[in-house]
Amino acid sequence: MRFEADTEIAADAEQVWAVLVDVQRWPEWTASVSRAERAEPGPLAVGATARLTQPKLRPAVWRVTDLTEAREFAWVSDTPGVRTRGEHRLLPLPDGRTRVELAIVQSGPLAVPIGWLYGGLLRRYVRLEADGLKRRCEQG
Repeated sequence: MRFEADTEIAADAEQVWAVLVDVQRWPEWTASVSRAERAEPGPLAVGATARLTQPKLRPAVWRVTDLTEAREFAWVSDTPGVRTRGEHRLLPLPDGRTRVELAIVQSGPLAVPIGWLYGGLLRRYVRLEADGLKRRCEQG
């Protein structure tokens, strides 16, 4: 199961990246996260973890698996029967704006039934994240 949202932001990729990787501040700009706690100090890096609390979902620990500075990062959260991967990609546009592509990808034996049960909520959350990131980066 895959749930996606994208947006274009009137800010350069470095500015958008700085907001995106400051995970502890996500609750300030997206209603999809009520609490975010990094387990390690310092910049977001492969292997880093964060515990996210989201409305209507159980708290989950996310571990960064891929990261290309100022371009993209992905992290995973494992629960019995389902692996959830969050993808965050920035594409600089020629006019100085940034296209942001976000996705939640679920795999494992319970991915399809979980997708049926929570698909609407996950679609809403990824849209809230895209829209909130746009508002935060454009508020200048």
